[in-house]
Amino acid sequence: MKVVGSVANAGVIPKLVSLYRRSGADVPFGDPVPSHGTEMEGWFWRLSDPAEGRVVVALCSANRHPAGDWSTAAIALHPGGVVQSAVVDGVRADRRQFSVQADSGGDFIDASRERLKIILGDTGVDLTFHEPYEWPKPFGGGGVFSSVPFLNQYWHPYRLGGKASGTVTHRNQEWAFTDATLYCERNWGAGFPLRWWWGQAHDFGDADVSVAFSGGQLELGPLKRDVTGVVVRLGDRVLRLTPPALVASSCDLQRWHIVARTARYRVELDGRGTSAGPHVLPVPLPAERRNIDTDYEHLAGTLHLQVREWGRTIFEGTSTLAGLEIGSRPA
Repeated sequence: MKVVGSVANAGVIPKLVSLYRRSGADVPFGDPVPSHGTEMEGWFWRLSDPAEGRVVVALCSANRHPAGDWSTAAIALHPGGVVQSAVVDGVRADRRQFSVQADSGGDFIDASRERLKIILGDTGVDLTFHEPYEWPKPFGGGGVFSSVPFLNQYWHPYRLGGKASGTVTHRNQEWAFTDATLYCERNWGAGFPLRWWWGQAHDFGDADVSVAFSGGQLELGPLKRDVTGVVVRLGDRVLRLTPPALVASSCDLQRWHIVARTARYRVELDGRGTSAGPHVLPVPLPAERRNIDTDYEHLAGTLHLQVREWGRTIFEGTSTLAGLEIGSRPA
């Protein structure tokens, strides 16, 4: 009887976890990277080559709709000001492992942990990933909020470092990358919040440092509150400062200022956009089955980072290939 009970429980527990993930939340030590099955599931890759001054951003999503699931996909390049985006029909996102695929009208998506291939019109990325620095903590990027069901938006920086090799093409131009620095993250939920702000950088000279922050209007039923979280990796040490830590933010289209505090740590970020202006990226409206262009991201902004522990500065540096973003959607 004990064996039978164990077999039964082995089947019940995964089903309960799957139902729980369907709410948007994750169990501690779970894997937030595969699809949860919410209205919008998004994946984002950012790689840079400081020697050449190049930055590549790629993104795709799986948006649910009664008429058929569809994807918001985009590739953005710096230098050059290139943004290629599309609505791709028939997307398939696995809920057991990280696999996102779509092939429609000449547009193509094939994404997993180890590689990324996206073709949108005359622009494409074909990359393989190695030497990943995976997320090490039991709760996701949102801290304890990662396990709260039915929030409007969840965020998780699942790869805080790594290498990317392959090619990026646009028309008759081809960029080759060997061991470019990589960052990857996830967002999911009912859709993007009414407004949000975001930033990421990992090019701080020779320092093995990666930082990301994400903020927006968090909703749970009638409750609404602006929330910001910061994650810093200093070598093999990962700091996550999210509420109930004190995090203050002030952001507009040209400046991002974040101060996050706990009793032990203080992280200050000061970001500046470029005079060339931001790239404009698509934002999905899942229920309307369309994208809107209301996501403004500087692909090569300037971000100054200072980290203090018990009042003593343990890292300070500046990146000039930082991603800095602000966006909104219709109420």
